[in-house]
Amino acid sequence: MRKKSMEAAARQRFADVASTLNERQRRIWAAAEARELGYGGISTVSRATGVSRRAIHIGLRELANHRAAMPRERIRRPGGGRKPLTTTQPGLENALDALVEPTSRGDPMSPLRWTCMSVRRLAAELQRQDFQIGRQKTADLLHGMGYSLQANRKTREGADHPDRNAQFEYINQQVKAFQRRGQPVISVDTKKKELVGDFRNVGREWRPRGQPLEVRTHDFQDDDLGKVVPYGVYDLTHNEAWVSVGIDHDTAEFAVASIRRWWRTMGTKRFPHAARLLITADSGGSNGARSRLWKVALQRFADETGLEVSVCHFPPGTSKWNKIEHRLFCQITRNWRGQPLLSREIIVQLIGRTTTQAGLKVKASLDRRTYVQGIKITDGELSQVRLHPAAFHGDWNYAIRPPQSKRKL
Repeated sequence: MRKKSMEAAARQRFADVASTLNERQRRIWAAAEARELGYGGISTVSRATGVSRRAIHIGLRELANHRAAMPRERIRRPGGGRKPLTTTQPGLENALDALVEPTSRGDPMSPLRWTCMSVRRLAAELQRQDFQIGRQKTADLLHGMGYSLQANRKTREGADHPDRNAQFEYINQQVKAFQRRGQPVISVDTKKKELVGDFRNVGREWRPRGQPLEVRTHDFQDDDLGKVVPYGVYDLTHNEAWVSVGIDHDTAEFAVASIRRWWRTMGTKRFPHAARLLITADSGGSNGARSRLWKVALQRFADETGLEVSVCHFPPGTSKWNKIEHRLFCQITRNWRGQPLLSREIIVQLIGRTTTQAGLKVKASLDRRTYVQGIKITDGELSQVRLHPAAFHGDWNYAIRPPQSKRKL
């Protein structure tokens, strides 16, 4: 009876202080309690507290040898605790790496590595090779080795152009040169068309449990609302952007009209003394390198503003490297994830409220004008464009100058 009462008393005392003790303090307390009880104290305290006999013996040694006591901030001695599996099982990481068969893709400075095999299958295969490992530890090792589980990404757009890297270097040089002189540099492109209406939008947002927004089952275009065409103009120097939300066709005239609205709304305030403008754009689409209408529309813009407009196109198949893609468009998509784009006005508001921690500012406006498709530019009209191709790849890099009388100095 005395042993049972001693055990019950120890259990109660431990319950009173257990929540305030860390691992080391628990074993020291248990050791002191066991020493106080004398013979049989270790077993009694172990049963009462759940602290293992081994831990109590360690605590007794620590009480007996004060010179070996650890610093107050430590819980275990250096090297204490279970050894990593990679230490106890040499060759584990190499075996896992061999199973995954890594591939590098994307930016060569930060290659992406991934696997489409599940961690359960990888763990099972490692176990078959006599390694002792579970699925969770397999996942932890994969993350530690630089892997991540990812979906497919559309990156293969045909063979690389032989001058691809040289064009990237040329664009980089031009951008830096313009910025050093305080001249505006913009990246332009059209975001994908968006259905207007109560359609499902990819992503999730916080809502009361069990109350998701209800949207249409099928994504058939609403004849009254139609689609919108967001065209973006991103200022590389000031991390600002303008987005014209068009309701008609994505044409070269619409693209230049969007650049014109950016210049009148934001550009002239940021660059009041600008004489030249650099545009970086894709090689295709409404601002394509081979589009005659694009060049004619830019000539009109140069005539109106007095700016010499320089254009650098990214090589075919490299649109993902255009700054506007990952500085603006992806941020817009994040901002409206899970939000049905119910009206044109809502789309404009969502775009205009897009911000980032880096300080991105966006202005947006609805462009209700219509733009005719299929306009043909004759050789005579094209000859009126004051086009000055660059020495390097004049088809990708060129300048369009205003009349001498309007040119800014």
